[in-house]
Amino acid sequence: MPLSLEKHVTKVSTTCFYHLRQLHHVRRTLSTKSAMTLVHTFVMSRVDYCNVVFTGTPKAITDKLHQVLNTAAHVVTGTRKFDHGLKQLIHSEFHWLDAPERIMYRLSMFMRRCLDETAPWYLAAHCTPVSATASRHHLRSAASHQFVVPSYQLSSYGRRAFSVAGSMTWNSLPRHLHDPIHTISVFGRLLKTFFFSE
Repeated sequence: MPLSLEKHVTKVSTTCFYHLRQLHHVRRTLSTKSAMTLVHTFVMSRVDYCNVVFTGTPKAITDKLHQVLNTAAHVVTGTRKFDHGLKQLIHSEFHWLDAPERIMYRLSMFMRRCLDETAPWYLAAHCTPVSATASRHHLRSAASHQFVVPSYQLSSYGRRAFSVAGSMTWNSLPRHLHDPIHTISVFGRLLKTFFFSE
């Protein structure tokens, strides 16, 4: 059976839409700040929970998650489905990344913790910095704090392994984001700014 995770994403989106319908009924009695708090509690937490496993999934999967974000923005702002400027509102006012970027953001944060050796051992054990490889420590990629991308067999599923997808995503980031001098919070802000600029 293909590892599409479609059933899981459908369940997540269905649960999120349920909470958004409930929130829509009482939206007029809430302030914008209160509505945002409820959206983060009941919706965004579910969209972001373990979303790293969606790395490399078909666009149809991430589109379902993005529909949840769009609906959440409509509920909070009171805009209608076909109103213009929703994407700009989500980025500039709410500072929400699109669904694919949210996945890459979380994956990059895990890789940063692997670099700092603060990630769980079951993740860090599968990530090898280039500088830790005897035959590669003199390479330029070692000085730029990159990770070794392990070989894989299946182009569809092999690329989705954490060790492969995480290393490829990290290595694709600009070099200034690799600098370990940044604290994890500063790195998170710089990373989010980078994704917004893209």
